Amino acid sequence: MLRRCRKINEVCCLKATVAIVCCFLLACTTDSYEKGEGKYSLLQADFAELSVNANKQGVSFITDEGAIYELVPLFTAKWIETADTTYRTIVYYDKTTATTARAEAVGTVVTLSPVQHWRFKELPQDAIDLESAWIAKNGKYLNLGLLVKTGRISDEELPHNIGLAQDTLYVHRDGRRTACWRLLHNQNGIPQYYTNRRYVSIRIPTNVPDTIRLTIPTSEGPLQRDFTF
Repeated sequence: MLRRCRKINEVCCLKATVAIVCCFLLACTTDSYEKGEGKYSLLQADFAELSVNANKQGVSFITDEGAIYELVPLFTAKWIETADTTYRTIVYYDKTTATTARAEAVGTVVTLSPVQHWRFKELPQDAIDLESAWIAKNGKYLNLGLLVKTGRISDEELPHNIGLAQDTLYVHRDGRRTACWRLLHNQNGIPQYYTNRRYVSIRIPTNVPDTIRLTIPTSEGPLQRDFTF
């Protein structure tokens, strides 16, 4: 079963991750990002892992490129609900020294892990378009820039649902392995009035296969992309 969560603004915030499902399009009103010449457009922006202390404060982050910064002052937000943990995030920041930074905005990024397809009660394939895809420099994540059709049918916006199914793991004669993953998306009856950009990070397994073959249900039909390690 795909778990539901709500979109409020532009940046995705992850409230909870469980073993077999993940939420999509949840956001915090203070953590939205802006395109063009918005108030965050002149800041450094990086995908990062944010470390949170026992008081639920962001104390430091490490970017996908491996740069580590301590936060001065410490970062606080309503969406930080778990102490002594790490959140997958997009951080907008100013570097104050070579090792410290001031976070102007932080939004959590929805993070998926592949789950055996038979563990889902349904495998929805509503269209969702791919704008960009890249493997993080640290090799820990496959990042997706998705284009989502959305709109309102009442004062309350309904949630999209998203998940990641692992269909097959092929072992080739030369020993190479190809993992076939399928992105799941449930439009949930939401009108398709306009397009929003959303980011998702997929955790790469520790026993990483040689190739990940990802299938995405786009508006032009299934799109298949291979990522080789």
